Amino acid sequence: MLPAGVWRATADRHGAMVHDLTKGQRARAGAGLPHPVEDFLFTYYSLRPAQLRRWHPGAAVALADAAERARWRFHRSVAGSPESPTVAVDVAAFLAARGSQVDFSRRLLSATAAAPGQFGCFGLHEWAMVYEQGTDQRRHASWPLRLGQTGTDEVVREHQIRCTHYDAYRFFTPAARPRNTLRPDLDARIEMEQPGCLHAGMDVYKWAYKLIPLVSSELLLDCFELARAIRELDMRASPYDLAELGYPAVKIETPTGKAEYVAGQRRFAEAGQLLRRRVLDALDVLDVLDGAAGSAGGAPAPQRR
Repeated sequence: MLPAGVWRATADRHGAMVHDLTKGQRARAGAGLPHPVEDFLFTYYSLRPAQLRRWHPGAAVALADAAERARWRFHRSVAGSPESPTVAVDVAAFLAARGSQVDFSRRLLSATAAAPGQFGCFGLHEWAMVYEQGTDQRRHASWPLRLGQTGTDEVVREHQIRCTHYDAYRFFTPAARPRNTLRPDLDARIEMEQPGCLHAGMDVYKWAYKLIPLVSSELLLDCFELARAIRELDMRASPYDLAELGYPAVKIETPTGKAEYVAGQRRFAEAGQLLRRRVLDALDVLDVLDGAAGSAGGAPAPQRR
């Protein structure tokens, strides 16, 4: 249990940190200015900056004198008075409402963590998303292609594409889809996702925020910062020219660029694995809490593994 003075100060620090991290995105959003790197964190991913700013200690921590949180969804008073309750996450309520999400997250993260990393894709998924595509159809039409459309298409034709990530593959152009050696689909994510994939590394953030308030905001913010760093490499290795934004190109069409991409890919794969294990550790704590609640109630806890 955290005393009120401790957890309120921690929540304030977290809010200030997130406010600083997202100030550029909020300013651009207010002015209607697109940004191909940072917008992704709030468009493809659905958590809003205000939601990221809200601090949660995680399922294993109770907060003293937290009356304002007692009525929050998936929270309950566990001690204290009605005027000054100690509040904790209502694990049973969360599992009743979102048990299938918890189970899927555990299965996907465990399978991805155990899979061998693949490091030969060279970020060609972004190239496949603009292959043989008109300017008016391009997702980031405000930014030019470094090699032009003809040069971009030639890079795609000269390489073998082996994308394992469903949510990247589904944005391939119709002409590019048959060029992928794999056919990732929604139902095959657990079998196909692997830790070398940049998008799988970014997605640890998604699986973490889907578990709010069971996971701590410290872990969530670590996942967010990794996703942002990965997205930068993702777009630097893309066919777009983003030098104006301060992103020098990783020229994956060259041997030097390929080596630079793979080196970054390996660093992010290692960092992503650490965060996957931390999310899985949080789910293990959840099992303990759920089991304790079941034992206290006289009924056996459900088996979730």
